[in-house]
Amino acid sequence: MNKVLILVNITGLIIGISYGLHGPILPVFAKNVIGATYSELGLIGLTNFIPYMFIPLFVGILLDRFNNGYLLALGTAINSASIYLLSIAQSVPEIMGFRILTGVAHAFFWPPCESIISNESTEKNRVKNISWFTMFFVIGFMVGPLLGTVFLEGLDTTYRILFQITAFILATALISSILVSRKSVRNHHEHFSFSSIKEMKRFPEVIILLLFCTSSFGIILTIYPAFLNDNGMTDTDILLLFFVFGISRVVSLALAGKFARKTSQTLIAAVFAVSAGLAISVVADSIITFAISLVLMGFGFSIFFPLTLEIILSKTKKGISGKIIGAYETVFGMGWAIGPTLGGPISQSLGDDTPYLIFCVIGIGVALLAIITRKKLEPQRVLY
Repeated sequence: MNKVLILVNITGLIIGISYGLHGPILPVFAKNVIGATYSELGLIGLTNFIPYMFIPLFVGILLDRFNNGYLLALGTAINSASIYLLSIAQSVPEIMGFRILTGVAHAFFWPPCESIISNESTEKNRVKNISWFTMFFVIGFMVGPLLGTVFLEGLDTTYRILFQITAFILATALISSILVSRKSVRNHHEHFSFSSIKEMKRFPEVIILLLFCTSSFGIILTIYPAFLNDNGMTDTDILLLFFVFGISRVVSLALAGKFARKTSQTLIAAVFAVSAGLAISVVADSIITFAISLVLMGFGFSIFFPLTLEIILSKTKKGISGKIIGAYETVFGMGWAIGPTLGGPISQSLGDDTPYLIFCVIGIGVALLAIITRKKLEPQRVLY
């Protein structure tokens, strides 16, 4: 692994720690301290992900013209500031405003990392390198909740102080981001154009798969912690459950290279795993059953990312890889926005377990569609 990939992985690890440190607690903070309802939790999640529906398109264009490391450093700086501002939030609208900044920041974090990794990889090791980067991020996301437990329980830290600590930890990623910018990062220097975004239209089956998985993932990130809290889970229980969630994701990503040999079968299994996890959440009544649910969803949510990206990149000209990555991440943003938008009001009006049941049924339908179109869910093959 070359120095650029090592620096990108370090950046992903630090940002993952910061996300895991504050992410599972934010919905609980919003509900118990600010007084947010489930509908308002959905709105908070929506505002976080709405920028990710559009900003990656512009970032994707910038990736093919500018030093990707500079864009990564910009995203890190904005991200750190947005999380620090949560510590002074006094109302739901304020949290929504600060989460918009987080969404913008994430668009300047993830696509540049993908682009750097793609440029530094060959077709044979691209899945492995992207999976390793995601794994480092998820390891951070897994360690973050444990640190959160130490701060909240061991040091009796308040939620607001926790957000400030998180912001300072995230800011340290600026060092590795700036170092990345000083290394050799290839740029294509093409003219600004949105025409290549149309390339995504060639992958309708992948888009449907992504929309289901990211919509479900959006609910788990924004509403599920509050759902756990209402079902008797303490702050420590929630953080430990997300630690287990992280373990499942890390193991899945570590095996992504092997799973890539049977891409379509793995993606079908991933959708069924997410659906099963959602179904178990509806009937779960203990930390053990919730843990089983999150283990299943951890596998599904993690494995579909490197495999679907490889399907698209393997069938796309390298000259527009930055733009296609931006379009791909925009689909992520759409799904992440759809999940909280539907999940919050459904929880508020039909019961807090209803969205998981509905998305479970949708997932079964998506899995059946994937089975029918499985030949289109295979990348342009290279020997791994």
